[in-house]
Amino acid sequence: MNQLSVGWERCAWEAAPDTPMSRRERAAARGTYLASIPPAISGMDFDIASDVAAEAEDALLEISRFDAELAAALPRADGELAPLAVVLLRTESASSSQIEGVTAGAKALAIATLNESSGQNARMVAANVEAMQKAIDLADDLSTASILAAHQALMHDQAYALPGRLRDGQVWIGGGPTPHTETFVPPRWERVPALMDDLVAFCRRTDVPVLTQVSLAHAQFETIHPFNDGNGRTGRTLVHAMLRRSGVTRRLTVPVSAGLLTNTDAYFTALGSYRAGDPAPIITQFSRASFAAVGNGRRLVSDLNAVYAKWQQDLTSRRGSAARRLLPHLLSQPAVTVKYIQEHLAVSQPAAQRAVDQLVDAGILRQISTGKRDRAWIARDVIAALDDFATRAGRRS
Repeated sequence: MNQLSVGWERCAWEAAPDTPMSRRERAAARGTYLASIPPAISGMDFDIASDVAAEAEDALLEISRFDAELAAALPRADGELAPLAVVLLRTESASSSQIEGVTAGAKALAIATLNESSGQNARMVAANVEAMQKAIDLADDLSTASILAAHQALMHDQAYALPGRLRDGQVWIGGGPTPHTETFVPPRWERVPALMDDLVAFCRRTDVPVLTQVSLAHAQFETIHPFNDGNGRTGRTLVHAMLRRSGVTRRLTVPVSAGLLTNTDAYFTALGSYRAGDPAPIITQFSRASFAAVGNGRRLVSDLNAVYAKWQQDLTSRRGSAARRLLPHLLSQPAVTVKYIQEHLAVSQPAAQRAVDQLVDAGILRQISTGKRDRAWIARDVIAALDDFATRAGRRS
């Protein structure tokens, strides 16, 4: 057996009598099932083919170049980093959620970010944004605790997932009522704490090429499946924490999940190959996803630059006005309320409303709700650019 291949152990199982299932499923659920035993990888050596390793290094250089070249690609808001950092964080979070079948368009996500009325999927994606940011903020302190913090942010309102806690029971991948016939059965919950400590130790190594290390760490995380739910999304936050920790990215969240969306079947197949002992496919998938993400990200920033240039021409208000100061904010938060404008520009309610009126007159904002108490406005050009990004990534908007 390859040293990277998962092992297996037989475990006892008894389905609850009231578990809804067919006679065929109940017959298959009798007796023991096989749970995986992932190997410890913290001290493992990996023999990666030279062409796979070279492609990974090329992809890593492209990520680093993208991070550097776009640091000042869009106008700044309040002296902070260009809003592209927020834009890419949200697009990556939305793409990561879409891999798990959770879809929210740019408009719904922008509204959810305001804590306004929004659908469940949009709220879930908004939580993924928070989890992604939490993981990146904790990159220098990469530990089981920081991974738990990211999971807490992601699943905070879903009690069944035990937010911020490792699972305390068996899970399986495939959707059936018992683990006996599923696609993959992760390890028993008792093994999870030690496996997570081993994974963190691997993540902290400095002798493994970065993108190879990131790819293998992600695959190992998904194999351990340490949570009741939210494993895929939390595992992809680990990718960005590691890229930030290694110094490859300093400013941006490169939308690697959007790259993975171009071929999700290949991504899931590569995870299966990793569990069978072959790490090359998952490294290749991350390399190709990185190239796709950078290309798509460059197209997005070009589109947003064009939007901003048009706004500058269309808006007639004076330089330094609240309306003009709001423009950079709209690139990263294309849905706003008067309250949002007051808080982010530190202006009075009348000044905020005047800015909205000027932007509406210029065709930059459009009202999307009715009534005086729940009015919000949307920057349609930004929404269109973000939805185009999603379409190119293969994600429904």
